[in-house]
Amino acid sequence: MSDTNKVKRTLTGEVVSDKTAKTLVVKVERKTMHPKYNKFVTTSKKYHAHDEKELASVGNVVTIVESRPHSKLKRWELVSIVK
Repeated sequence: MSDTNKVKRTLTGEVVSDKTAKTLVVKVERKTMHPKYNKFVTTSKKYHAHDEKELASVGNVVTIVESRPHSKLKRWELVSIVK
């Protein structure tokens, strides 16, 4: 199977930090059902994303996509700025 046929995951979240060069920290929130109490609980995870042109800033809502490893933590790339 070639790379062109693979489906890459996309996530949407809020930029929490843009202090490092060409890197964004994006917080993605999910609603998951609690196994015992059957309530929806908001869980979040932070992803490091590559931003080549340094377009996004803190507070922006962005879309990121899976990519090749850029560094130890960066496995995502910025696709677009939603807000």
